Amino acid sequence: MAMKLEGVLADRRQWKATRCSIGKAMEVVGTRSAMLLLREAFYGTTRFDDFAERVGITEAVAAGRLKELVAIGIFDKQPYREPGQRTRYEYVLTPMGRDLLPAVIALMQWGDKHLQDDGGPLRVVEDDTGSGVRVVIQSEAGNEVELDNLRVRVNH
Repeated sequence: MAMKLEGVLADRRQWKATRCSIGKAMEVVGTRSAMLLLREAFYGTTRFDDFAERVGITEAVAAGRLKELVAIGIFDKQPYREPGQRTRYEYVLTPMGRDLLPAVIALMQWGDKHLQDDGGPLRVVEDDTGSGVRVVIQSEAGNEVELDNLRVRVNH
């Protein structure tokens, strides 16, 4: 089972996946530390020390990765100051960063299903109803679509 390639894409020997959006996204968030920093941001973490501690990475790695994620536009660096302390910065998700939520939830969902014996340690639910949430492939018409019912075409 696979997606169907349409038109000029059908002969895979005739084209290369240049300008691949998946490749570009992986250049930005394709490291374990980047994904775990995103996880923590979705859980509400904003302070540098908390990111480093909760993700379990050195301050140097946290600083480097957060700097990259700020530069690309996933986080915004905002100043704050505790009474009697110097100005420090917190890291807040931008709209670009919040748009990564389905990808992060999808990875969690996949890990729960395939890598955890008990279905995973956490469950994400809708706040209003307590109903579990899941990421699915859905058409603009509102239909859930399976892999073998997808088609890829050139975007003109």
